[in-house]
Amino acid sequence: MNIGINARHLIEGKLEGIGWYSYEILRRLVKMRSSDQFYFFYDRNTAPLVKGDNISNVIVKPQSRHPLLFKIWFDYSLPRLFNKYSIDLFFSPDGFLSLKSDVDQIAVIHDLNFEHYPEDLPKKALKYYKQYMPLFARKANKIITVSRFSKKDICKQYNVSEEKVHVIHNGGNDSFKPLSKRKRIEFVESNNNSRSYFIYVGSLHKRKNIERMLRAFKAFNQLESSMDFIIIGEQMWHKQLDLEGLLENVKFLGRKSGEELASWVASSSGLVYVSYFEGFGLPVLEGMMAGVPVVTSNVTSMPEVGGDAVIYVDPFNEDSIINGMKLALSQFDKCKKNGLNQAGCFSWDKSAHKLNNLFTN
Repeated sequence: MNIGINARHLIEGKLEGIGWYSYEILRRLVKMRSSDQFYFFYDRNTAPLVKGDNISNVIVKPQSRHPLLFKIWFDYSLPRLFNKYSIDLFFSPDGFLSLKSDVDQIAVIHDLNFEHYPEDLPKKALKYYKQYMPLFARKANKIITVSRFSKKDICKQYNVSEEKVHVIHNGGNDSFKPLSKRKRIEFVESNNNSRSYFIYVGSLHKRKNIERMLRAFKAFNQLESSMDFIIIGEQMWHKQLDLEGLLENVKFLGRKSGEELASWVASSSGLVYVSYFEGFGLPVLEGMMAGVPVVTSNVTSMPEVGGDAVIYVDPFNEDSIINGMKLALSQFDKCKKNGLNQAGCFSWDKSAHKLNNLFTN
């Protein structure tokens, strides 16, 4: 079988949520399906992150980073290549499909945040999503989503049958693992002047609730102790935020990955992730894998990921977030034990096997 892949998010040095999903799933899938030929369709030159003898990398113009260019790329450029390479199946990790092709297509729709919080997206992007995501959902032969919460939401919003939507949870990066107490102390001494800290990992997108999180941290620090707050992630959305007066003892470290990121998380006093809308919430899982308390929201998909192992708060209530931070400091060992047990329910290997079965059946 010839399988086409939407590889637009597999950009070296710029992996975000969908990029990491693509990387973890696809590097396993191409090994499982070694007798198939994969065509990775990129919209720009980049060093291939997923490699294999059964992979052909194809640059497709134009670069599709604008709603008008999305339509050209998916509806005109890709169909020509589907014909050229005799594509039997197209897999799209960001949910965008070709409406001008009769090739079988599988879409991954991670969440429908824009349907619930339209103010969080730029107007042009919002218009595209509102117009085309329902069409993609109808066009797809199969839809994959990453939580039972998202499945219910997709079926309700777009009137899609439950049989068409398949839940395949995310996994976590194997770099995340607990550190010994000694190594945690040494890391904090070397990298943060021996000051303990909470950590947030993710973009500075408005839905991540950064402002309320930092207001809660400021109040917590005044009440409890003098800690730092480390923020790791892409700052492309930071202009959406008003952080004036909230940055005392807050450090932005930018993008980090692999062992370095895992060490920052595992050496923290707790990971705080109080987003008000998530399709999955990968940092919640990776915080549990790292053996630290996780303070997260009691809404959307987060309870599905965290189970009984994390500290839940109301993401719209600063006092609730403050209390969550207090509990993280007082329940470290309990959270570590329960978190590691819960994290064992998820893995990219399991996810890739489930996806492979969908490709076959």
